[in-house]
Amino acid sequence: MAPSDAKAADYKSQDALADSPARARRQTEGGQAPIIPDTCNLGIVLRTVVPLNVLALLVAFASTAGPIEAAHRFLSMAVMLEPVVLGTLLLLCPLRRLANGLPVRWQWATVLGVPGLLAIAAAIVVQRFAAPDLAMDEVAWWVGTRGLVAATAAWAFVGYFRLRARAFSPSFSEARLQALQARIRPHFLFNSLNAVLGLMRSDPRRAETTLENLADLFRVFMRDARELVPLDDEIVTCKEYLAIEQLRLGERLQVVWQLDQMPGDALLPGLLLQPLIENAVHHGIEPSAETGTIEIVVSRPGERVRVEIVNPLAPTPPVRPGNQMALSNVRERLMLLYDMEAELKTGVDNGRFRVLLEFPYRKERRRRDVRRYFDPDR
Repeated sequence: MAPSDAKAADYKSQDALADSPARARRQTEGGQAPIIPDTCNLGIVLRTVVPLNVLALLVAFASTAGPIEAAHRFLSMAVMLEPVVLGTLLLLCPLRRLANGLPVRWQWATVLGVPGLLAIAAAIVVQRFAAPDLAMDEVAWWVGTRGLVAATAAWAFVGYFRLRARAFSPSFSEARLQALQARIRPHFLFNSLNAVLGLMRSDPRRAETTLENLADLFRVFMRDARELVPLDDEIVTCKEYLAIEQLRLGERLQVVWQLDQMPGDALLPGLLLQPLIENAVHHGIEPSAETGTIEIVVSRPGERVRVEIVNPLAPTPPVRPGNQMALSNVRERLMLLYDMEAELKTGVDNGRFRVLLEFPYRKERRRRDVRRYFDPDR
């Protein structure tokens, strides 16, 4: 085979891989965002069920003369509304994983067809009891309109959730901007390089290790902030960052890791923990001349991942006051990816600042060919 033919075949294989469903599932590699919302998420469920019931209640009061008639009207509507809504949410939960990565038209067909067909089925059953004397053409109209209304409502809710996702999307750009402007701060880079220069002759191995950690951090900071990474990769990033800070702060910075119960294959947004640990260093250790200890505990209570970061309170105001920018960004990214199923709490306990982060345990589906490990003696 000629070299040109080999290149052409290679390009075709790459195009075929890019068009495959498995490839399209990764938004960070250019794939489109899923059309079907994550109906397994409690927040999505509440944002769907509550507004529809409130709307049905308002329609019942608007179309009747008194509260008793409105209650009867609402109950008659709920007989068909609840099974259709709950059935749609239950069916779309597993179907989303199957449809994700398919052409957009098939995703739309799924998200509109499921509630439409369920509404038609429910309307056929209800019609036999509510209006058994209707002619065939009237039955077709009665059933068809309800299926169309269900599909239209599904289209409206999908549009709402897509607009909501776009409203939160600036938080990803802000995360990347923070990575370039905040976490790769000029003074952080200069201090790290100066520390390396001071070790070049006295401890060249440690200087080389620091440069490798710094290179790894730059590589991670430049990565797309939308990408979900395994928890053990994120922990490696945090350890590399702390190794550089320990070179600068010396014995003042002590770190205690408790990772015995950590689910390393849990997926989370990249650069989610590193800014929280950075806050602990710059607002708890750096302002003080005394030795301070940062405790980091990662565990898995049930089907959730819990991360607890505790640092001492600085006796004096921090060098760079305020950490609300990083905390707000983390909260927005958690809200977008996990909705109401994730939480970030902060508070003061026994003279120490505590950050508690919890999010659902979502296991990594495929084993990576290259996994990152932190070797302090490399």
